[in-house]
Amino acid sequence: MTNQNKYLGIYQDLVTKITHNIYETGSYLPSETQLSELYGSSRETIRKALQNLLTNGYIQKIRGKGSLVLDVKRFVFPVSGITSYKELDESLQMESETRVLQLVNMTIPTGSFAPESVVGDQATFIERLRLVKNEPSVIDRDYILSNIVPTVPMAVAQDSIYDYFENKLGLEISYAVKKITVEPADPTVQKLLDIPETESVVVVRSETYLQDSRLFQITEAIHRADRFSFVEFARRIKK
Repeated sequence: MTNQNKYLGIYQDLVTKITHNIYETGSYLPSETQLSELYGSSRETIRKALQNLLTNGYIQKIRGKGSLVLDVKRFVFPVSGITSYKELDESLQMESETRVLQLVNMTIPTGSFAPESVVGDQATFIERLRLVKNEPSVIDRDYILSNIVPTVPMAVAQDSIYDYFENKLGLEISYAVKKITVEPADPTVQKLLDIPETESVVVVRSETYLQDSRLFQITEAIHRADRFSFVEFARRIKK
């Protein structure tokens, strides 16, 4: 096993133990020395695994105390990257379920979350409800432009549309422009996410482009605010 595979294996094992409350929220992980002995690996490998836990929101480093286990009910969504929900589910072990609410061919309507430049174009509209441990957490609404992707089968909508785009259709997904807002939830969203009228939601709207700069996907992801966390690496640049 390579060093990279070893630290990723340790990371995944620690994620499993955290998500199954073997290491409970508010407790501390064993020390680096103890983890090194437990996994039979170097402290450098353990540090890499712990850094992954820190980056993905599972722990917080407390000076003089160690690695504090955080509440993993609040999942960290990689807003700054382009990651499919299935990839996120597998990496964070969220025990999630996808329910397809709508899968229809339609003309993108005026007043939708899509940009004006594609209003009136033909698209596949997909609305999916994401449940984490049987609790509704995210509503994903996508317009997939039909001039690039003519059809999206139901089996694909229930599984991974990015796997279909890249590995079946050979599309090269390059970049996305995203906007994050906090907004009141309308009655439909309140019902689907099972939240009270007074609670707001986090909305991430994305325009995703291919390698040749063609826009092919417009997404609106509506998150329960109490289940959403965004972590980004930032470095201070001194003038």
